[in-house]
Amino acid sequence: MTELATPPDWRILLVDDEPTQRLIMARLLKRAGYDVETASNGKEALEKIEAGDFQLMITDWEMPEMDGIALCSALRSSQTKGYIYTILLTARDAIEHVVTGLQAGADDYLTKPVVEPELIARLSTGKRIVTLERSLRNANEENRRLSITDPLTGAYNRRYLMEQLPREIERGARYGRQLSVIMCDVDHFKKINDTYGHLVGDEVLKWFVQQLNDGVRACDWVARYGGEEFVIVLPETGVANAATAAEHLREQISKTPFESGGNRLTVTASFGVSGWSGNVPVGATLDALIAKCDAGVYASKAAGRNRVTVEPLS
Repeated sequence: MTELATPPDWRILLVDDEPTQRLIMARLLKRAGYDVETASNGKEALEKIEAGDFQLMITDWEMPEMDGIALCSALRSSQTKGYIYTILLTARDAIEHVVTGLQAGADDYLTKPVVEPELIARLSTGKRIVTLERSLRNANEENRRLSITDPLTGAYNRRYLMEQLPREIERGARYGRQLSVIMCDVDHFKKINDTYGHLVGDEVLKWFVQQLNDGVRACDWVARYGGEEFVIVLPETGVANAATAAEHLREQISKTPFESGGNRLTVTASFGVSGWSGNVPVGATLDALIAKCDAGVYASKAAGRNRVTVEPLS
């Protein structure tokens, strides 16, 4: 997750088509401790917003090419970088003008000529609102992360798997793309718990997920299916390549000893691989893929464990 921390240096975008007014306002804002950048119209302002990171904006109403009302409206309809608190400046002071500005997306409205203490006070209010908005966004992102993450291992949880894998299947069907899934189960995990205790068992699972994450591509993702069983989803990957990836993981895990608290264990896992390499087969569903992978894991364990079995979806 990208952290949206409250910025130590507040950047403000000043938008005004009148050079003298821009210069005066920029000096005022810099004296107040703001990092100021300027634009001469709404179009230029949007370009700078897209390229930079601003928390506050002061914009004049009347400007060529794109005025302040159009700028506020465009900003609110396309804003993706975090909230920018916007103050609209104008000589118009009729109530209908105030309503028009606020409805367009301005947060505050200030009439000219600008009184410095009032402007600074309104910017302070804006800073409080931006700080609260960013804190709320961080909290929401953290809640979302926790809702889809296994708390022990940091892998995605079963809920995420059940939500996201059908989307991967649908994407493959729609665009004719390959998809493979690997299921793996830690061998003799109950014996590890019984011999070394559940705390060591937990550490083994965390280590195991780290081995999986280290051995797959950035576009692949790992989810905990349950207990000591994990699923790896490999988008745009045929079954043969997925089997190769599973074999690489199996070998890497078996030859890398787990070490913790004076314990040194050789850990192995059994793998089942399924998916498709050509056109999406009829009956390609989450349940079908999981069932095939599970059958592969079962076959690997029945054959002596620490091996890979492929069960293509046909």
